[in-house]
Amino acid sequence: MSGGAVRRLGKQRKSAEQSAERKRACMHALLNRPWIAKEEDPDLYFAVRDHYEELRDWFMDKAGFPLIVTRALAKLDKTPVKAQTWMGFPEFREKRDYVFFTYGLWYLEGKTELDQFLLSDIVEEIREQMLSAGLEADWRNYFDRLSMARALKKLRALNVLYSVDGDEGQWAQDEERNALYECSPLARYVLRRFPHDLTNCSRLEELENPIPYANTQDGQSMRRRHRVYRRLLLEPAIVDRHWDEEDLNYVLWQRRAIIDQLENMLGWEGRRYREGLVFFHPELTGECDLFPTVSVVSDLALLAATEIRKRLSEGDGLNVEDDGTVRLTKAEIETLLYRLQLQHKEFWSKEFREASSQELAVLCMEHFSEWGLGEREGENSFLISPVLARWTSEYANTDFDT
Repeated sequence: MSGGAVRRLGKQRKSAEQSAERKRACMHALLNRPWIAKEEDPDLYFAVRDHYEELRDWFMDKAGFPLIVTRALAKLDKTPVKAQTWMGFPEFREKRDYVFFTYGLWYLEGKTELDQFLLSDIVEEIREQMLSAGLEADWRNYFDRLSMARALKKLRALNVLYSVDGDEGQWAQDEERNALYECSPLARYVLRRFPHDLTNCSRLEELENPIPYANTQDGQSMRRRHRVYRRLLLEPAIVDRHWDEEDLNYVLWQRRAIIDQLENMLGWEGRRYREGLVFFHPELTGECDLFPTVSVVSDLALLAATEIRKRLSEGDGLNVEDDGTVRLTKAEIETLLYRLQLQHKEFWSKEFREASSQELAVLCMEHFSEWGLGEREGENSFLISPVLARWTSEYANTDFDT
């Protein structure tokens, strides 16, 4: 082979690698962002356009997720199999925040691009529409105004609503204040598209499927495949005990194909352990949130995991199930964290140094639950996932040699 041919082959390989990396960047962004707006990230938007057919076909074939590309955005319509608390908006504090947010979208649906309107107009129309549905919104009530302000702020953060003059925070403090907004072309793409008329639905379960499935063997096989991939794509860690029997059989029989697909398309590293099929992100940063996080509570969770592993190796009488799940009582978790606090508090922030063992236990259990690394079992028992055993940690020496 001539030197020129070798150089051309090298260029072709490099080009193929760059294309694959660009495609992975598109997939990660589509999975982790509400959408990719051309105005905000034109390079990534046009990368999705370039790989549109391959991305559309893969997401539809594996997960049933429709890929929508318009002149303004690229959006993957993601439908979770199981809704989790961490899938909501962290800025929202109450259910009515979501109610007002949804009615805000309803109001914007009736507007055209770049229409301008006053805050007083949108809240009054929302109040009247809610009343016609048997719901109540009282803007004389400070807490209703505060909740509506959070909804409007989120709409602005998503760039489906533009602020021209003033803001909702001032109105929340003083009902007489006002603000001027402008409608964005993205407003019609926030809510996912449903495969059938919502007026024909009477149960929430009827909204779970991202696409309609034929009542045939092929249709049910597709539905099962979509269920498995949807969970693997959207949830951080799923052990065998969290799959139903039908889906678990699919995971076990197709694990090699699943690992290959997610590694080739997303760059994830898959491993089959005793407790289940687990995927890891190969880099320390990415589009998605990664465990461990930069939060101090992740440090606490890792220290707890290390302590539990130590006690297991010493035969400390912990309650362990066949798949490696560790069952701890609330008192045992509090005692464990109290000991960790005494041992490591010099490395902790003032908030964690002064927190009670009960407060630390609540924070730690919530963190485990959010990441699929643990779950509550009744009021006084908590299950630690065996996946957590894949991590161990300790504080480096003070001379920073490690």
